[in-house]
Amino acid sequence: QVQLVESGGDLVQAGGSLRLSCAASGSIFSINSMDWYRQAPGKQRELVALITSGGTTNYADSVKGRFTISRDNAKNTVTLQMNSLKPEDTAVYYCAALLRLSAGRGLSRAWGQGTQVTVSS
Repeated sequence: QVQLVESGGDLVQAGGSLRLSCAASGSIFSINSMDWYRQAPGKQRELVALITSGGTTNYADSVKGRFTISRDNAKNTVTLQMNSLKPEDTAVYYCAALLRLSAGRGLSRAWGQGTQVTVSS
């Protein structure tokens, strides 16, 4: 019933920029945090950036200073502004959320289907 849908993935040249967006929809009681993961071919999935409902952010060392995560709690959306892209940023980017489906229930993890980001050299 809960869906996370990413958008914005594309093919871009090194040094370029992309903006990824993720919208959560469905029956959601609350969202504690939203984050972005990525998985490059042959590599383990890694956390890129996260943001809590209170606005606290955290970034992977490899993207600090280049990527910016932001959110709109009222709209249940999160965005990832990616600047100065490098070929090593090439990966499928996944949106995720730590959320509560109803009052009194535990936290659940929701995932989007992913969006492809390809950075050419």
